[in-house]
Amino acid sequence: MEKYIWLIPLLPLAGFVINGLGRNTLSKGIIGFIGSLLVLIAFGLSVATFFQIKSTGHAIDVNLFSWFQVGKLHVDFSFLIDQLSSIMLLIITGVGFLIHLYSVGYMHDDDGFGKFFAYLNLFVFFMLLLVMGSNYLIMFIGWEGVGLCSYLLIGFWYTNPSYADAAKKAFIMNRIGDLGFLLGIFLIFTTFDSISYHEVFLRAPNVHDAPFVLITLLLFVGAVGKSAQLPLFTWLPDAMAGPTPVSALIHAATMVTAGIYMIARSNILFTMAPETMEVVAVVGLITAAFAAVVALTQTDIKKVLAYSTVSQLGYMFLGLGVGAYTGAFFHVLTHAFFKALLFLGAGSVIHAMGGEQDMRKMGGLSGKIKITFITMLIGTIAIAGIPPFSGFFSKDEILAAAYAHNTTYYVIGVITAMLTSFYMFRMMYLTFWGKFRGTHEQEHHVHESPANMTIPLIVLAILSAIGGAIGVPAVMGGHHELHAYLSPVFEGSAKLLGEHELSSGTEWTLMGLSVAGALIAMVYAYVKYVKNAHVPVEDTEERSILSNLSYHKFYVDEIYDFLVRRPLDGLSGFFYNIVERLGIDGLVNDLGKGTLETSKALRLLQTGNVGFYIFMMVAGIVAILIYSLKLFTI
Repeated sequence: MEKYIWLIPLLPLAGFVINGLGRNTLSKGIIGFIGSLLVLIAFGLSVATFFQIKSTGHAIDVNLFSWFQVGKLHVDFSFLIDQLSSIMLLIITGVGFLIHLYSVGYMHDDDGFGKFFAYLNLFVFFMLLLVMGSNYLIMFIGWEGVGLCSYLLIGFWYTNPSYADAAKKAFIMNRIGDLGFLLGIFLIFTTFDSISYHEVFLRAPNVHDAPFVLITLLLFVGAVGKSAQLPLFTWLPDAMAGPTPVSALIHAATMVTAGIYMIARSNILFTMAPETMEVVAVVGLITAAFAAVVALTQTDIKKVLAYSTVSQLGYMFLGLGVGAYTGAFFHVLTHAFFKALLFLGAGSVIHAMGGEQDMRKMGGLSGKIKITFITMLIGTIAIAGIPPFSGFFSKDEILAAAYAHNTTYYVIGVITAMLTSFYMFRMMYLTFWGKFRGTHEQEHHVHESPANMTIPLIVLAILSAIGGAIGVPAVMGGHHELHAYLSPVFEGSAKLLGEHELSSGTEWTLMGLSVAGALIAMVYAYVKYVKNAHVPVEDTEERSILSNLSYHKFYVDEIYDFLVRRPLDGLSGFFYNIVERLGIDGLVNDLGKGTLETSKALRLLQTGNVGFYIFMMVAGIVAILIYSLKLFTI
């Protein structure tokens, strides 16, 4: 299998080249077929790779060629496929294929169909490069590549200025995080004389004077930007400007999981820096709670899901911070299923509503788009953490680890889980229950999506329902297969962290509390939005202070605008008007004017009269002779 692994990233790259060059000549059917088929073949190769690693228990290291060597820095262009990256390959190519298939129907009428599929294929390629690389440089290439693709896809409809601004915002905010990541790579090299995973992770436990805290904090800055944590999270909700399949790809299978993967891959470095792990846990917990509070009042169906992603990513960082690496990665896996499902389901709702995204203008859609309704309901139950759906197992594993680490973390985590259940069922009730609140034209337009859009929903719904089976805890009579599979990757960290087993009674109690909280929130949302038929107020109407703060995202963007953008605009205005125009330009222009005026004066000496020129030559010669004779007499 090793000799075919290079095809996994190459196939989507080939799709990018073919669809990019043929975007104006190939038919939409051929473009969609090529773009989807190549990702499907990559998925097949990823499945074969997964089962080979599962059967042998050994990682696959493929060295394609020696890239370059400068001093001590030797970099090979090589791939490392182990237990961690093999699962990421399945997520990227599997969920990515379903999103490609869905996009064939969703983007069918768009003039940029070919360009869109080219960008999607490129996005998958860079994400595969990110997770397959055997060193931090290849990871960074993929890291920057997904940032580029997010810019291209978020701003896909760039003729709309607000969409173009959203793309620029995502690109710039990620550059802030990427600087931290790059500095972290530099520090890794200066500390270990290598950026290869194998060499760095092998040497790390034996280098006791290494600046692990600084290295991991810099890496974490990169993860904060890419995975949308406080304070660099505001780009992700604005990324909803892109087509809905883009949102699903970013939120479920590619970009935002990059930060989680990078920390999980670097787990031994973070374990050697417990101070950083505490920072990771606190930032993740605060982000999870903050984003959940914001999601409570949003009325755009995609914005609810966007803040939900920010919150769920916070849970993953909480898991990483308390040492539950397997639990955090387990949540990456289940989240890929139900978040892709929910975004694609939201796209199906928007498609049925003729482009409408405001839930206040929906309602009563359960009987009109039944497949979308049933599949989204499954995804909602999964993300709410209600058993036996997938989200319950992964979220509760993180909460149990948080309880063992710090009871306060657990309490905040459970409250956040209750908020998650409330805002997700609020979304479902406002969208699918009650009476239709849109226009007659919208109601007439409502119809179920075509098969190439509903089939991915059904597949993802099945995965969301049963995907948690691989992580059934022993207390429930199961065997945590994912933990056993990933143990070689996290073995070194597990030895340093030690075991923190909870009694079966404690585990049952914790599970009962989280499920009870989710059910209570679900029932409360039902009473408010179905039984009492409450509809969120219009933007022009007054809200309570807390509701207004939540609806306007606590004015974080406005705060950034006041503290960052305006001072920078003022500073740039000063440099432009004073330093550049009056200073630099003034000096250059004055020199030019002085030269011009001097040349004008000297030009008057040129009369064009030959007699005058002869007279001046004679006068000059006489002056030279007089001067020379004077010097001679002296």
